[in-house]
Parts: sequence; structure tokens; C-alpha cells
Amino acid sequence: MNYREEYRRWCESELFDEATRAECRALRDEREIEDRFYKTLTFGTGGLRGELGAGTNRMNEYTVGKATQGLADRINACGQGGSVVIAYDSRRMSAEFALSTACIFAANGVKAYLFRELRPTPMLSFAVRFLHATAGVVITASHNPPQYNGYKVYWSDGGQIVPPYDEEIIACVNAVDDYSAVRRIGEEEACRRGLLVYLGNEVDDAYHAALRSLSCDAASRGGRARDLKIVYTPLNGTGNLPVRRALREAGFSDVFVVKEQEAPDGNFPTLALPNPEDPRAFDLALRLAAEVGADLVLATDPDADRLGLYARDGKSGEYKPFTGNMSGILLADYLLSRRAEQGLLPACRADGALVTTVVSSKMAHALAAAYGLTVIETLTGFKYIGEQIKRFGEARERNGGRLDHTKGAFAFEFGFEESYGCLAGTYARDKDAVGAALLLCEAAAYYRDKGLTLWDRMLQLYERYGYYRESLASFSYGGADGAARIRALMQSLRAAEPRALGGETVVAVRDYLCGTRKDLRTGKTQPVGLPRSNVLYFELEHGGWCCARPSGTEPKIKFYFGAKGKDFSEADTKAESIRKALVALANEE
Repeated sequence: MNYREEYRRWCESELFDEATRAECRALRDEREIEDRFYKTLTFGTGGLRGELGAGTNRMNEYTVGKATQGLADRINACGQGGSVVIAYDSRRMSAEFALSTACIFAANGVKAYLFRELRPTPMLSFAVRFLHATAGVVITASHNPPQYNGYKVYWSDGGQIVPPYDEEIIACVNAVDDYSAVRRIGEEEACRRGLLVYLGNEVDDAYHAALRSLSCDAASRGGRARDLKIVYTPLNGTGNLPVRRALREAGFSDVFVVKEQEAPDGNFPTLALPNPEDPRAFDLALRLAAEVGADLVLATDPDADRLGLYARDGKSGEYKPFTGNMSGILLADYLLSRRAEQGLLPACRADGALVTTVVSSKMAHALAAAYGLTVIETLTGFKYIGEQIKRFGEARERNGGRLDHTKGAFAFEFGFEESYGCLAGTYARDKDAVGAALLLCEAAAYYRDKGLTLWDRMLQLYERYGYYRESLASFSYGGADGAARIRALMQSLRAAEPRALGGETVVAVRDYLCGTRKDLRTGKTQPVGLPRSNVLYFELEHGGWCCARPSGTEPKIKFYFGAKGKDFSEADTKAESIRKALVALANEE
């Protein structure tokens, strides 16, 4: 069926409600019609993500319904008695999609636990294990523009789906070949049959108890917390109540919230992009910080799994931005240093693991070496960090509950990725901006007693380990030919196999699609030891690197890169040279 035939079906078939048919009939732009109907919105390894609207290539009741029916089929293949926890964020249609999802699960005999109000993604991850559920679903498009929404799937370990579950679920979703195959019952019937259960406060209370247990400074924090001034913005998302509760219970009373961005609002009216990676998202928060004399400024994205940070420079008084790599390294150092002081690191330090991704700061290796920890790198995406926590636990069980890094039985000490996400404990299996906000405020109070701001402490770490700079360049290619163009770009990069980038020699190439690392000096090839993925990674001399990968959730190709220098200026110059060389190689300049 071509896109025109599918479009006509959506205009005419009574399978679709009148509002949907009317939206389709009102379309006039042929390019938009083609974009909406040339394919079915892909259910990938992370679930669904796309623009809202009618059409097979959009997020709507029908595409969400097919995804849910496929997931229900996979859960029922495990046997009867399965259950799913469902959460949602502040985006348009999130609450409606969440309820519809719950009712489809109920129609398939799968018990649905549904939060009554919006909740952060990390709380969903926590709830799956707390309630011993088979799976979890959160309706969110994370930090994407307001016209987007998404459907993210978690499995029983509380982590996002990874092999083999992702492929099995994708196969079940793809097997739902028509919207008429989606089973549905109403909310009232689902509740009456005990297959839809609305959650009360028990999950919230248990989650916040887990956050309190992360503290390294609870006994002496009282006065320190009262002296700290914090500005916080939830960017009209889910973070407002849980972040404020976590800070309040830890004794932080001087918390100023940006009023214009406090209430949940899927239109994000004051934001160009609801993303703490975007400096513009901090405009109102920085204005408020200057008015109240704040020590630090925090922002969480709409589903509160990413955290952005600004902190004062102790010398100039200016607010300085932290990248996700910087805040991750800063928090890792704080936790590891305090645990070392308190004798809480493993007796054999190598049994402790600092987990990060291949595109995150290489400063992690220098930091881990200082504490004797093992660094484990994963593919891009926090789900792979969460997967490591599961593997560590399974290895310890096989080893009689004992740590032993030679057998993979590690203690998880900290995990972070470059895209503003980190996790300090094993209570969740996904990045958590609520927990990160709490611990960064604790760290700020601790260093304040020593006459340091968080920025001052970051400068100390650079002086100790070297100046590392990382960045990202991405290019979007939408429409029917976008995916083909991205594939062609990756193929051209593979074929080129450059010997130098940005004035630095390429010493090795890792091709994660082939699963190999080739040393260009010796010609020797060896396995990379990670799952196959369409990622190219270039190792450069003097600590530089760059990486190319298509996005798994957006029609983009992303170029990550980093360098190390004797100071900021040298590191920035090296990183910019690498960026220009890599982008030129991809024929984008």
C-alpha cells in the first residue's frame, strides 16, 4: 500500500475517529501527506518517538495502540499474570496516551499500575522493580521540542529494553499488522476487573527514602544546607514536586523556583527548547539567581532524567555553565572522595566500577585511576549503563555474593553519560536528575564549608587530571530520504578511513557495526567486546577522539569529539580542529 492509499484509508475508514479523519482530510501540502504516511512510525530499541498528529508516521492513539498491543503480546508470551507500570510527563497528549495504554494492557489481561499524576522517568524505573512488574512504559519525548511525544519501554529489571528483549518486543509490535487488532476496554471496566490500579503515595515515599540513603554527608549537613541558596527550574516538566521534596527533606530551605517554568505545560511557552543542554533554557533561572544571590542554578528536562547546572566562579562571581561531562565528573569525584574517607569503597578498589559511555569524557579514566577503580565503557545510551548494574548483580550471585572484578562481580560506584545524565545508586536503572540535584546540592554545601564553589572545585579537578574538552555536532535529515542520506554518510566515513583528523594522527578505528578495533600503526584487528551498533570511533594521538553515530530517536547523525590540553585554550583549539575535520570529511561543509 503506497502512502496515498494509506492516507485515503485514514480519511475514510470508520476504524479512525471523526477528529482523526477530519485532520487528515484537512491536509493540503503533498509533502506533509507523504511524510505522515510514507512509513509506519518505527518502534525501535527505545520504543517510539515522533511528532504528534494523525498518520502512520506520527504519535497518536493508533500508533501508540499498536505498540502497546505488541508489548502486551510479548508479556503474555511469558505466561499469565504479567503487569506493567505506566508513567507520563507534561507533554501534550501524555496523560491521554498513558490511560489508553493502561486500558489496552487491561484488555489483554495484563495488570496496569498507573500513576495518577505525572512522574519523572527515573521514578518509573524505580517503580518497576519496587512493584515486581514485568515491564514499564513512560510516555515522554524527554527534551525534544513541544510537537513531539514518545513511548519508552522498560523491562522487569527497571532498565530500558536491551537485547534480547528489544528485538523480541519489536517483532511482536511489527506483527500487529492492523489497527483493528488492538484490543481495548474502557477505564471503568478495567478498574472493575482489577486490571487497572491507580498508584498512591507508596512508590513516591519509597523512592525518596532511596534518595536519602545516597547521602555521604547526612549527619553534618544541617547547617551547611541552610546556608545554600539554590535556584531551580523544572522547565514546565515533571521535576518540580520531587526535586523540591528531595531538597526539603535534606534540609535545603532556600530554594527559589522559576515561576514561569514551574507548572507543567507541554507547550513550554518560555522556552525555545525544553532542554538543559540548551543555554537559552537557563535565561530566566540565571536572572532569578542574580536577584537572590544564588550559589547554584539547576534545571531538569521535562521527564526529569537530565540535569543542567550553573555555579558561581568564586573569583569573578559569574555563573559558569557545566556540561554533562563536567557535572558527572564533579559528582563522581565528590562521592568517591567521601566514600574513601569513610572506608566505603571496596577493599580491593578494582572491584569498584565507574561506568560511562564511549562518547563521554575520557577524564573518567584519570579520575577512576586515582581511586583505583575499574572503568567500564558502554555503547551510547544510559540503558547500557543500567544493564551493567544488572550484570554486576548476577555475577555476584554466581560468586556467592562476593565482589571479584576478575569474574565481573563489581560494586557499582557511579555511572554517567555526556548527555547530562547520571546515577549514583542502584535504586533505579536509568539516569536520575532528582537524585543528581540532591547530591550536587550536598556537594555544594560541603565545598562551601571549605571556601569553594562547585566551579572552583571543577577547576581543581582540571588542574589535577588535565583539561578535557568535549562537544557534539549533529545534523538533521528529515523526510523520506533522510534515513538514506544518514546511511550514505556513515558508509562514506567507513570507506575514507582517515589517517589524520584535526592535525592529529588517527591511531585506531573502532567500527562497532563490524565489532572490531583496527590499530592503524600495526594493522592488527581485535574485537571491541560490545554489541553491534552503527557507530564509528576514531582514536587520536595525545588523548583526542571522535565518534560518528546516527541517533536512535531522531532523524540525525551525531558527531562527538574530545581533546585534552594543558589548559582550556589548548583543549578548545584541539577540539575545534577535530570538529572541522570530521564534519568536512562527512561533506557537511
